[in-house]
Amino acid sequence: MNLNRMNDQEANEKGIPRDTHDQPFEAALVSAARKKYGNRVELEAQYSDETGEVEVFLFKDVVEEVEDSTVEIDLDTARRELDPEAEIGDQLGVKMETESFGRIAAQTAKQVIIQKVKDAERENIYTEYKDRKMDVVTGIVQRFEKHNIVVNLGRAEAVLPFNEQIPRETYRQGDRIRALILDVRRTQKDPQIILSRSNPAFLVKLFEQEVPEIAEGIVRIMCAAREPGQRAKIGVRSSDADVDPVGACVGMKGSRVQAVVQELRGEKIDIIPWHDDPAHFVCNALQPAEISKVIIDQDTGTMEVIVADDQLSLAIGKKGQNVRLAAKLTGWKIDVRSESKEEKITGESFERLLGIDVMDEETATILFDNGYRNPEDIAKATLAELTSFMGITQEKGVALLQGALRYLANPPEEEEAFAEEPEEVSGQEVSEEFPVVQAESPKVESVP
Repeated sequence: MNLNRMNDQEANEKGIPRDTHDQPFEAALVSAARKKYGNRVELEAQYSDETGEVEVFLFKDVVEEVEDSTVEIDLDTARRELDPEAEIGDQLGVKMETESFGRIAAQTAKQVIIQKVKDAERENIYTEYKDRKMDVVTGIVQRFEKHNIVVNLGRAEAVLPFNEQIPRETYRQGDRIRALILDVRRTQKDPQIILSRSNPAFLVKLFEQEVPEIAEGIVRIMCAAREPGQRAKIGVRSSDADVDPVGACVGMKGSRVQAVVQELRGEKIDIIPWHDDPAHFVCNALQPAEISKVIIDQDTGTMEVIVADDQLSLAIGKKGQNVRLAAKLTGWKIDVRSESKEEKITGESFERLLGIDVMDEETATILFDNGYRNPEDIAKATLAELTSFMGITQEKGVALLQGALRYLANPPEEEEAFAEEPEEVSGQEVSEEFPVVQAESPKVESVP
């Protein structure tokens, strides 16, 4: 077999290096020779660049009188056929005719070669794709396995699992498909390349391809959140004061963002200006609703967002989608309430504070403004925390703690359960497809 031709063909078609076959072929022919001559002989195989073939040599000892022709050769024959300067005790290699190995031995050699070439091809594919995680690739839908899609990437096959597909997206065999390389895994068979179209990183990569300012590093996508096939939000910022990050992502007449929307089959995308202040960023993320006030609880990572009654459905979004995506985007738990309900809750909370037998209105106001909204908050506080506020002495602090405990042990009979009921929303959907928010700074309160 001419290996030069095989090496050239495999290098062109599969990208396997030209020398990949040499060692497997050498090992295969040595293995075939051992099947014929056994393990007692010394064999060596060498690839010849000139002939493009592998030559197998059997080493024989030069002796005066041959007792075993398999491993010995007489001096006259050695000098005549192998080396004119041969001496007794030398060991010389005798070239063997590979055709003499027999059909079974040749078949064994062939199987070894095929297996080694396959292993080299698998390793080559794994090496190529393992460093391409989070890259976007284009392939052809080849077949369907249960709910998964097998995609032909050219030199390799990849799998788009059902849970990484965009809901309600359909494909037929032969369709072109773009997806993100989510993972590359070694397996006993071929390397497993996992694709995704639902991962937020796919959205980010599409913007990187469409927006030159992102590729150049002027505009950065700080975070992204998706409900695949429905709506997505991305937070963007610019390192250049003269470059509007939102405008750069939208493009002239929306051309850039529309290209991404088209690839995602109509998924709506909100492009949000990033802000270092979490409260301001949350307000941007809840666009286009106008935010009246934000109450931050750092300990629980929660923000209570107060909006006007007519803005409540906009802030929450259809089936809670807007506030849900805003929470994913910002990393904060967001509780949206209307101003009327906040006034009711605030009034009820204040009345409960005044229900503590040693509480006066001035002290209640101080505590309420500092985040102590009910007797439970006071009962959980320490004496040092209470006395840190102006006008609350050590004696009064002790009395407040004791009064709060008495209140909780024996609440007024007429008190109703103090639990928030979920607001009913109209389900109005945000009408602006790619809104740009320039929100005014909301009133922010911090809860210790």
